[in-house]
Amino acid sequence: MSTPQTDRLRALLEPLATEAGLDLEDVRITQAGSRRQVQIDVDADGGVDLDAIADFSREVGRALDDSDLMGSAAYLLEVGSPGAERPLVLPRHWARAEGRLAKIQLVEGGEIVARVLESDEDGALVEVQPVKGRGRPKERRLAFTEVAKARVQVEFNRKDEALLDEAEDIVADADDADADDVDADDAAAHDA
Repeated sequence: MSTPQTDRLRALLEPLATEAGLDLEDVRITQAGSRRQVQIDVDADGGVDLDAIADFSREVGRALDDSDLMGSAAYLLEVGSPGAERPLVLPRHWARAEGRLAKIQLVEGGEIVARVLESDEDGALVEVQPVKGRGRPKERRLAFTEVAKARVQVEFNRKDEALLDEAEDIVADADDADADDVDADDAAAHDA
């Protein structure tokens, strides 16, 4: 939820995030008793690593110390990424979710679970998963105007195709190396 204070904070932090090569995804200020917590989520194409988050956190701390935005009361600063089950709100979120499974609530009502195949500024091509595993997945073009809410889903049992391909290449290379060793042993035995 946007408030005047979070809007001012976002205006202060947006240029810092851009300079760091990050997208400022969310800014929240919460109050728990006498303690305030400032939570900031950043992301980037290819994700963000801990070093980038730590560097940005230091920049944010300096900027907040130099401004009077947070006043004189103490606060806790927390900088992180949107997390594994990140919401898909902007076109860039959909682009970063390509290949991932998403739970999508439709404006017209209903909900689908679909894999994001590709996206552009207007919508996404998704592969709708069959209900209860029955049937085949079906491709569907979704305009972003049809989406009420969407969130990436964590998959624990999905086989990563790139890792499978890499594993198959390693096995094939090992088989080739074993075959070369056998040929060399045969040649050495034949020469003796």
